[in-house]
Amino acid sequence: MKRRTFIKRSGLASSVLFVPNFLKAHNELWPVTLGNKKLVIIQLSGGNDGLNTIVPYTNDVYYKNRVSIAQKKQDLLLVDGEVGFHSALSNFKNLFDDGFVTIMNNVGYPNPVRSHFRSTDIWQTASASNEILKTGWVGRYLDGVAKDPVGAIEVDDMLSTLMKGKKINGIATKNARLLYNTTKEPYFAKVLENSKDKHLSEHNLGYLYKTAIDAKSSAAYIFEKTKVYKSLWEYPKNSFGKQLKTVSEFINSGLKTQIYYTSLGGFDTHANQVNSQKKLLGTYSDAIAAFVNDLKNAGTFKDTIILTFSEFGRRVKQNAANGTDHGAANAVFLMGENLKNPGMFNKPSSLLDLDSNGDIKYEIDFRQIYTSLLKKWLHTDTEAIISGNFEPLDLV
Repeated sequence: MKRRTFIKRSGLASSVLFVPNFLKAHNELWPVTLGNKKLVIIQLSGGNDGLNTIVPYTNDVYYKNRVSIAQKKQDLLLVDGEVGFHSALSNFKNLFDDGFVTIMNNVGYPNPVRSHFRSTDIWQTASASNEILKTGWVGRYLDGVAKDPVGAIEVDDMLSTLMKGKKINGIATKNARLLYNTTKEPYFAKVLENSKDKHLSEHNLGYLYKTAIDAKSSAAYIFEKTKVYKSLWEYPKNSFGKQLKTVSEFINSGLKTQIYYTSLGGFDTHANQVNSQKKLLGTYSDAIAAFVNDLKNAGTFKDTIILTFSEFGRRVKQNAANGTDHGAANAVFLMGENLKNPGMFNKPSSLLDLDSNGDIKYEIDFRQIYTSLLKKWLHTDTEAIISGNFEPLDLV
């Protein structure tokens, strides 16, 4: 049977692995030294326009470059004497005012890439722009620390590079019951019944059998742990709200999973940006507020950090289609109760000191943020996870 056919029929495109003793029960594999800290990663996919999100309303350069799409001061939710939030971020602004948000401006990497696919790959693998890695930084965390696919869950149908390790991949599922029921289908059971030890050492077939066996174990664990908890908090009735509600239910049900990943797409605003970005930012703001309040109500927000990034920002100058094209450095948001520096972490860009392409220069390397969270939140040695020496920031 071809590998592609097997994956398609078994619904296991999201699943996992290759652990040394894959037949052991899931709970027996979980390292007892791991704590209960959670990291939720959200990608604003498509390249969110940071300049129209955190607006430098006193900067004349901003208005001169964005004649028809600039956000007016009177419409903004003012933060200080320099910047204001987009009007769609009112619920996000409440979290900021409560001290639950750190905003890092000008986050990026040297020699920025303006391709969605490649730049997402760089952020997900924590590579340099001239380096190709096959594993994601969360996948390497699974390989070296969690040593279990349940250590990281992507709330989606397919698994991103972020979650893929050399030996262990995370789990991707939007619905724990559906994943569990899939592993109980007769076809799936028949595959496992026919697996033989000799198959497990074969390159492709062995990988698939081991994937199937581990997926069944992980699916059973996730379903049994989460079926007793349902969030009663009201979330926005859209896909992103549903994803965050699922993450909340996973966290609050007591899953041992430490890292969650989800995304909100549609930020590639080359044309008619004003209305489309307003709708997207409103979706993000309302859903993230519901998520935070749900966690606070359950007493789990104190153990959770939420990281929001986009693969790049947009160009300073708008285009002829009333939109913006792919840029470079951007703003990153960090949310939690245990932030060392809530508020604006650093100054916004001057918009005069730009790179050779006319884009915002990076000031903070995104791998400094990953290093900070791994060392200071998940208390993990980063040597085997993040390549290079990146100074941690005083974030958590």
